[in-house]
Amino acid sequence: MTHSLFARRSLVGMVHVGALPGTPRGCEDLDSITTRACDEARLLEDAGFDAVIIENMHDRPYLHGDKMGPEVVAGMTLISAKVAEAIDIPFGVQILSGGNRHALAVAHAAGGRFIRCENFVFSHVADEGLLPEAEAGALLRYRRHIGAEHVAICCDVKKKHASHAITADLSLADCIEAAEFFGADAVIITGTATGKPTSVDDVATARRSTRLPVMVGSGVTPETVAPLFEHADALVVGSYLKRDGLWSNALDPHRCEAIVNAAAAAR
Repeated sequence: MTHSLFARRSLVGMVHVGALPGTPRGCEDLDSITTRACDEARLLEDAGFDAVIIENMHDRPYLHGDKMGPEVVAGMTLISAKVAEAIDIPFGVQILSGGNRHALAVAHAAGGRFIRCENFVFSHVADEGLLPEAEAGALLRYRRHIGAEHVAICCDVKKKHASHAITADLSLADCIEAAEFFGADAVIITGTATGKPTSVDDVATARRSTRLPVMVGSGVTPETVAPLFEHADALVVGSYLKRDGLWSNALDPHRCEAIVNAAAAAR
């Protein structure tokens, strides 16, 4: 597995697909959801982003792992395949909550280059409940089984929207070192929730603790791009790009431009 995708100061834009059919807020057909996802991915590419990640965040509240229905995988596969046709930059997939094998299968089928994985090492309590079992062992075997070893696994460490009291005796560095030991391809550092800032000190700790690419997964703004890029290989940007900075709103082209300009100045 190579890490060339995140070997420089990269910007990764979030495509939050509309609530899928069958989820509590699902009220659109798949064609409409897919068209908007493709439009947003093209807007991010045109603005100058280096990659995008497709995520079903509007499906809240989430079912975890194998509790989610096959319609979620089917919908995300269709959307991802259409996005792949619409853009030339790499894309990744995240399926909430904890749909890591699902996301890997979707990315492999649709041409994705990476997935974002929750709970790769250690247990924690998330807002959807207890995540008692680390994903690494089964997920890496599944990747080998389906021949998807070209798909990078980018792993949240002490992730947002979760309590980490279970691992309170383990430092951030300890958890990062465990993720590398267990075969992660990149680590993701976040704030406490979507849109909340990521500590520059935490990102610096991550950089000192691993040879893996370090990604920032929440709260990026034009003002924080430069200090974060002092330590991070890639910044995942979602909330700031939306109208009024609210993740559930539509993309704001002016905000997209502001982030790209800040990254260009920092590189």
